[in-house]
Amino acid sequence: MALLASHRLVLASASASRLRVLRLAGLETEVVVSGVDEDGVIGAPAEIALELARRKARTVAALLTAASVREAGPAAPAALVIGCDSVLDLDGRPYGKPASTVQAIERWQAMRGKAGTLVTGHCVIDTANHREASATIASTVRFGEPSDREIAAYVATGEPLGCAGAFTLEGLGAAFIDGIDGCAGNVMGISLPALRALFAELGHSLVDHWRTPGPVPDG
Repeated sequence: MALLASHRLVLASASASRLRVLRLAGLETEVVVSGVDEDGVIGAPAEIALELARRKARTVAALLTAASVREAGPAAPAALVIGCDSVLDLDGRPYGKPASTVQAIERWQAMRGKAGTLVTGHCVIDTANHREASATIASTVRFGEPSDREIAAYVATGEPLGCAGAFTLEGLGAAFIDGIDGCAGNVMGISLPALRALFAELGHSLVDHWRTPGPVPDG
């Protein structure tokens, strides 16, 4: 457990990729799924990603605040709630999770050989004072040229159906990604440099949440 942190870390997302990134970075993180409807927002890809990140974080922050009042009152531990949402911008059009295997195949046939921009909205809320900080991070993804047979085999695994852009950088889909320009963590759903900056904006330090063997010195 973190030794210096006064707040719990709560991820407002069901994403296994985001949770994996946070935990591999030494951040002990709880999960509270927001249940926000991801299909109800329109706009440019970056606008969609940021709005959904804010809705997720605000929904979970409200749930935690209500539960604290009901169960523990003022003594309840505060939380830093992290909301994220990713959208692929391909030729100016937003692409979230594919709705079916047919759509995933069509998506990959359209993406292969091209470059797209994976945009992730980030929102952090401190439940102690209800302050909020948010940012959008963009990374360029250069797609390879998998054959129709390779695309069909990949979609048949089911992996693309739960991912924005129909791929994961840390999974089977990595074989079809020729390169990344920008933050690789962002492509996996959460940017640690962005998270560090948002924590700082709210008066917190990311290093205080590391699982460390001893106190981290100042300076």
